[in-house]
Amino acid sequence: MFERVNRAPDDPILGLNEAFNADSRTEKVNLGVGVFKNEDGVTPILDTVKEAERRLLQGETTKSYLAIGGDAEYGRQVQGLLFGSDHNIISNQLARTAQTPGGTGALRIAAEFIVRQLDVENIWVSDPTWANHGAVFRSAGLTVKPYRYYDADNQCLDFAGMLEDLETAGSNEAVLLHGCCHNPTGIDPTADQWQQLADLAERRGFVVLFDFAYQGFATGVDDDAEGLRTFAKKVPELLVASSFSKNFGLYNERVGAFTLVASDRSVADDAYSQVKTIIRANYSNPPAHGAKVVTTILADAELKAKWIQEVADMRQHIHGLRKLMVETLKDLGVEKDFSFIQAQNGMFSFSGLTPEQVARLKEEHGIYIVGSGRINVAGLSSKNMRTVCEAIASVL
Repeated sequence: MFERVNRAPDDPILGLNEAFNADSRTEKVNLGVGVFKNEDGVTPILDTVKEAERRLLQGETTKSYLAIGGDAEYGRQVQGLLFGSDHNIISNQLARTAQTPGGTGALRIAAEFIVRQLDVENIWVSDPTWANHGAVFRSAGLTVKPYRYYDADNQCLDFAGMLEDLETAGSNEAVLLHGCCHNPTGIDPTADQWQQLADLAERRGFVVLFDFAYQGFATGVDDDAEGLRTFAKKVPELLVASSFSKNFGLYNERVGAFTLVASDRSVADDAYSQVKTIIRANYSNPPAHGAKVVTTILADAELKAKWIQEVADMRQHIHGLRKLMVETLKDLGVEKDFSFIQAQNGMFSFSGLTPEQVARLKEEHGIYIVGSGRINVAGLSSKNMRTVCEAIASVL
């Protein structure tokens, strides 16, 4: 029977990683998969994570199952990061959080909840968006519709186009928004634009889903929640899929969260009961270790302060790489203006390189980036910067 099964196409990101690993060239550079690397090309374990794991190892007494929604204290800490510990959403107990296997798991739970309980058939996503969004949403039964986001000619946000498209989104549809550090463009709305989007969402009444995977990588841990908190003031019901892969460096621990916000405590309880039925039929209950690490750090004032500094160090490192990339390309005599790279946020840059140029970078230089032209700036270093920029210059 299996002979009738056709081979699936490679994943545009993880498949690229497999091709990179099979490449025997010593000067190859992987700028495809979204992981942070230090100057030595290593994805480090944060010092606060090591300390939290040490404490857990000493105090751990069981490996028993967690509840369907995971650890309650983890949920409280997630909500504090998202909304601020003194927010009325928390004091009035309007939010419910389920611990999930990564941000991707949270997105899938959100998608199934939207389809099963809200009778939503369509979800609007930015054009472009993370390569896996479409697959996750379609697998849950949603039809994916694009809204304008990126102005390729000017390397900026097409906010007028975004507003025009979302003005047509109905109350029986959902809209996905990137909380910060938009993937793949690195371009985020301003404070005023977030306010306009929140006003539009209130007026149109569509379901709002935030994908919040890079908190702390744009400006700061609290500053990066500005868009979400602006919406929380205007829209009484929200869904949030968040992840700690990047800002805690817990990539392979798969630490995520699905958070539901309602206008009433009892409504939140009823809705969350349905979320738990979705989880039970999917992975039953979440893995424990990574979430315990996050909880240990966030619940300890000293560890949390050290973690915030570690996030700042990663953020500043990426900002420095953006600046160096722009300067190096300019020094190499590249005529195209790449200054937009320095103005973008987070790990990724939408470079504007064509699929043909991307293919040449891979074949001729061993430089691996996603076919859309998305570059993981956090995969660069001062050691490989000139090599990468020379390769880019050669294919332009």
